[in-house]
Amino acid sequence: MAGRRLDPGEAALWARVVAAVKPLHAARPVPVAPPLFEKLEKHGAPAPKPVRAKAPAAAPVPAKARTPGATLDASWDRRLSRGLVSPESTIDLHGHTLHSAHLLLDQGLARAIQRGDRVLLLVTGKPPRPESERPHARGAIRAAVGDWILAGRHADRVASIRPAHPRHGGQGALYLILRRPAAR
Repeated sequence: MAGRRLDPGEAALWARVVAAVKPLHAARPVPVAPPLFEKLEKHGAPAPKPVRAKAPAAAPVPAKARTPGATLDASWDRRLSRGLVSPESTIDLHGHTLHSAHLLLDQGLARAIQRGDRVLLLVTGKPPRPESERPHARGAIRAAVGDWILAGRHADRVASIRPAHPRHGGQGALYLILRRPAAR
């Protein structure tokens, strides 16, 4: 039905439907070129209301890089939550600036991958308390770690990020579970 024009009754009904629809999310209006309005008015059709577009989606993750998440089986999660897994190495970012922490994380991941480690303990420091006043710097490294890993050169090697058991640092640390190297 592409190219079919609506008769006046259909156009009026469609206008009522469009007027009754409310967007689920606020979006920015998409500018419509003025020549389109002029062409419509020449043919006797009323000018349409500006169309609202959805907010742009986040940039897609490259196909090679898999998002760290729910890729572990239940036995891994059970062992991690009970503190039965011992990390093979530790990367301590506590007390660093954002820049130095990012560099240290990248270098530490490279070394751990080279050694063939499976579980890393990433010490970030505790997240901010709910009652703390904003803006605050506490918890900035922990908040940035997920983005650093997803955007980093080792994103495809990180299978999962999980909270650490209290014996390994609790809220101030994370486990990074690395994928096994691909068999060649």
